[in-house]
Amino acid sequence: MKIHGLNTGFFKLDGGAMFGVVPKSIWNKLNPADENNLCNWAMRCLLVDDGERKIIIDTGIGSKQDEKFFRHYYLSETKDLRDLVKEKGYSADSITDVFLTHLHFDHCGGAIIREGDKLVPAFPNSTYWSNEKHWDWATKPNEREKASFLKENILPLEESGKLKFMKYEQGAFLTPDISVRFVDGHTGAMMLPQIKYKGRTIVYVADLLPSAAHIPIPYVMAYDMFPLTTLQEKKSFLEEASANNYILFFEHDPVIECCELQITDRGIRSGRTFKLEDL
Repeated sequence: MKIHGLNTGFFKLDGGAMFGVVPKSIWNKLNPADENNLCNWAMRCLLVDDGERKIIIDTGIGSKQDEKFFRHYYLSETKDLRDLVKEKGYSADSITDVFLTHLHFDHCGGAIIREGDKLVPAFPNSTYWSNEKHWDWATKPNEREKASFLKENILPLEESGKLKFMKYEQGAFLTPDISVRFVDGHTGAMMLPQIKYKGRTIVYVADLLPSAAHIPIPYVMAYDMFPLTTLQEKKSFLEEASANNYILFFEHDPVIECCELQITDRGIRSGRTFKLEDL
């Protein structure tokens, strides 16, 4: 198996929203805000090649939105996901699966591209994976969350005929080496892939833990739909991850790509940090 981290660039979000009830005097030391209270965040995807299937996990924000949309997020150092795939020696046509943890625009925007006046899959030979519970959640969004679910990112997946659903059950498998963990605090039925690699388990933690700074249990985003559920899910996951020496792969941490965990007198915290390529 080969695994590649692909950073499609950075965007900015409000620091207070990203850290919830944690005071700025604390979180600003972890990810310093600019003069507008905005912090920089990465948009990392994964490319997994198991010898038979070539799987993309999440796709970043993409490039098809208009300038007005992108002005809100101060994008920088952006790269087309297909170009990053090509840099690793693959073509867009060779990708067999695109696994979407959830359908917020910064996670699935790159799944669909604009070709002329049409919206089409960026990876034309891929099966696109979501789950029925989350699909229903995203296509019939609540008022608080609907700005994160953009129809142009979502509906063309269904129209393409390439959309399939994972079963909503803990321990479901995408491949024999990739199991799926479902969590519901951030949004309905978000999927976290857990990858067996070199005798270890790598967990793509998506928005359960947007960054290493979010490992302390109370550090929960204001964006989360059900913060008390997130608290319980984080506690359970971190205890399991610590006990089993999991590697956490961060989608949004602006600096840290991967970390191990350690037990401290303050609870579970990040331990050794490193890039996936150094594993």
